[in-house]
Amino acid sequence: MTEFFKYRSLLIKLLTFCLFVSCTSIPSVEARIRRYKWEAKYEYKSPDCYKKLVITVNGRSPGPTIRATQGDTVIVELKNNLLTENVAIHWHGIRQIGTPWFDGSEGVTQCPILPGDTFTYEFVVDRAGTFMYHAHYGMQRDAGLYGSLRVALPDGNYEPFSYDYDRSIILTDWYHKSTYEQATGLSSIPFVWVGEPQSLLIQGKGRFNCSLPSAGNGVCNATNPECSPYVLTVVSGKTYRLRIGSLTSLSALSFEIEGHNLTVVEADGHFVEPFVVTRLFIYSGETYSVLVTANQDPSRNYWATSKVVSRNSTTPNGIAIFNYYPNHPKKSPPTIPPKGPIWNDVGPRLNQSLALKSHPNFIHPPSKTSDRVIILLNTQNRVNGNVRWSVNNVSYNHAHTPYLISLKENLQNSFDQTPPPDGSDTTNYDIFSVAPNVNGTTSNSIYRLQFNTTVDVILQNANSMNPNTSETHPWHLHGHDFWVLGHGKGKFNRSTDPQNYNLVNPIMKNTVPVHPYGWTALRFQANNPGAWAFHCHIESHFFLGMGIVFEEGIDKVGKLPSSIYGCGDTKSFLRP
Repeated sequence: MTEFFKYRSLLIKLLTFCLFVSCTSIPSVEARIRRYKWEAKYEYKSPDCYKKLVITVNGRSPGPTIRATQGDTVIVELKNNLLTENVAIHWHGIRQIGTPWFDGSEGVTQCPILPGDTFTYEFVVDRAGTFMYHAHYGMQRDAGLYGSLRVALPDGNYEPFSYDYDRSIILTDWYHKSTYEQATGLSSIPFVWVGEPQSLLIQGKGRFNCSLPSAGNGVCNATNPECSPYVLTVVSGKTYRLRIGSLTSLSALSFEIEGHNLTVVEADGHFVEPFVVTRLFIYSGETYSVLVTANQDPSRNYWATSKVVSRNSTTPNGIAIFNYYPNHPKKSPPTIPPKGPIWNDVGPRLNQSLALKSHPNFIHPPSKTSDRVIILLNTQNRVNGNVRWSVNNVSYNHAHTPYLISLKENLQNSFDQTPPPDGSDTTNYDIFSVAPNVNGTTSNSIYRLQFNTTVDVILQNANSMNPNTSETHPWHLHGHDFWVLGHGKGKFNRSTDPQNYNLVNPIMKNTVPVHPYGWTALRFQANNPGAWAFHCHIESHFFLGMGIVFEEGIDKVGKLPSSIYGCGDTKSFLRP
């Protein structure tokens, strides 16, 4: 079996060569197998001092960090001990080349893992970088099932920057209501919005004001050590690589370390032409590596803070301590934590998006033209009285049978075979006003892409059903990286805007924001056989239908493992 994994890993590396990795990046050392045995279960935790049920992995939230080297095979044996809930885990940023069934997207690539069952994920990490994992069933990511996934370059390969130490930090927002309560409100008539989160967590730690009436009697304990601020201890003069990921349920964030500059060097597993910021803007599903040098007065500690942007939020800022050794790690800085930027100032956020370029020595040249253009107008609609999020006024519903299985087994009655629209009447659509007709429809149809073609997707933002409101939507594509060709303000012009695309050094990513009343253009190659979700990474937005599914090269997908069957129309299938 070990020999099988070794040769399969070598095959994956060669396949990676065809998917934008140069010959010099292919390691010559033998790949390793990284085995993990996990148990997902509910436990009472107090990450922000407020006690509630949290989904843990081996008793932890965030869960264990996966560390591997490019080309390694990762095997995670997951036991579902949630007792009354299904579960699935998505390996965010891992392209699953040759293993589309282990992407972990319930309803798209697998049936959910039933309570008491054990499911084994097995995949090759084909590219170095900063990635994450998280629940991908219902809205379970809200409940704390997430963690970091770090992939190192093989021996003999080097990053275009240097540092002394490496740390991972995941930023999240945190609700006190359960995902069941949130989902029920979103599905109700009248509509009950989830509201703003109660806290912001930095590496699983936050602080809710236990003196508030909403804290409850005996539920909130400000002295609980679980909610003491996260401490990042540094040595004066050393440089640290901070791998920062966001898995917020709703919030766009800014992150800063008081008095220190951050040099952006990596985004979603791709090296960036370095640029310096005092604040890093980060959206749910994104990962960045930033370099920070401990070059300030070492006799004191400093604040690290996160703040909600793009929403007029009442959520207090998240705080952590940037601790200069040998100061006591719990010694509070002598200053007030930074307040952060103005929430509705789009300019700096758009400027950061435009500043992201591929590192000059690691440019993957984009295709100069595309074979197909799909325009996705982000709309908010009413469908039979329910509030829904949609694209082109069509709100996505999961099929009961995972698309990967339906397509491979030719189960044509499992989902709507009518192709969804490649666009809408954006010429006459007023993106700055509430639509005169907000009624929409639902569908579980999918976009079928011709294999090995180049596809452009234009994400167009518009006004929601609330006047003067256009939200930030971070869109995440499974199974691929894409070139970010451009961002723009206002309505996308199909005739003129493509003339300004960056075809020289565009960054490649797997998650990208579309800013309020703006557009984002991306390009990818449909060269990874499978069925892949593409959706807004805000939990409530995806739950309400803001997503689509791409199919490509399904005839090239190998035999599906029996472990992903067992739901929908696959219940009657005999398991070998």
